[in-house]
Amino acid sequence: QVRLVESGGGLVQSGGSLRLSCVASGDIRFIADMAWYRQAPGKERELVAAITTMGPRNGATNYADSVKGRFTISVDDGENTAFLQMNSLEPEDTAVYYCNGRIRTWRMYDFKSYWGQGTQVTVSS
Repeated sequence: QVRLVESGGGLVQSGGSLRLSCVASGDIRFIADMAWYRQAPGKERELVAAITTMGPRNGATNYADSVKGRFTISVDDGENTAFLQMNSLEPEDTAVYYCNGRIRTWRMYDFKSYWGQGTQVTVSS
């Protein structure tokens, strides 16, 4: 019904930049918010950045302390696409990055959380 596909990961040197994209497609009626999570080897998945995409808080963003001032989340509402601009990357940012969307389909009355398959980001020192 709903599919999230990430792209843009890769290998970059410390101090470099990457831009991740996440395209949501399928039977989508509303998207309440979209977010980026990451999971490093041996660690739990953690929230990196989130953005509200509807309602009175439309456009509100939230960032993990470790990425504030370096990462920026944005969306293209018309294309159901979320972006994560990552600047000043550090080796500690190495992880698999996952896109998440809280989405209501035309067939459901409730919002449901959907995940992408993940994209690897590796930052070399």
